[in-house]
Amino acid sequence: MAASIFLLLFVIVMCFGFVLLFGAPYLPTHKKQIALGLKMAALRKDEVVYELGCGDGYILREIARRGGRAVGYELNPILFIVAWLSCLKYGGRIKVRYGNFWNVNIAEADIVYVFLLEKFMKRLDQKMLAEAQKGTRLLSYTFKIPGKKIIAEAEGMYLYQY
Repeated sequence: MAASIFLLLFVIVMCFGFVLLFGAPYLPTHKKQIALGLKMAALRKDEVVYELGCGDGYILREIARRGGRAVGYELNPILFIVAWLSCLKYGGRIKVRYGNFWNVNIAEADIVYVFLLEKFMKRLDQKMLAEAQKGTRLLSYTFKIPGKKIIAEAEGMYLYQY
């Protein structure tokens, strides 16, 4: 029994810990900041928002409720399942994908949302420059892109345009 509990705890810690190598731990964005950020980014009906590290899928659902279409990528298998299940009722408005967002082309996104660690922001900027279409907006919570002009900012949300 103790070995089973230890194994379960080990698996949970690994699922939540190994993502630090690729982006950030699971820390949900506050609802107030989500609303503020989507307003700052001027989300329009049927625009496509990519969330790189979608966690439990809350932001994806909020995007769909506001008329947007959302694509979320999650590397933590536990959170992927939670997000996928919680987004099922939105049908084709939300797609939840399991995998490393660094390996995904973001060219179809109108808006990209991230809550990454500071050490990954320069790499994200390079990805956006290489893949994003002209006019794509990047919304980042908490961390700025070094040297990049911020279009709008409020309460920890930073908006960039490519």
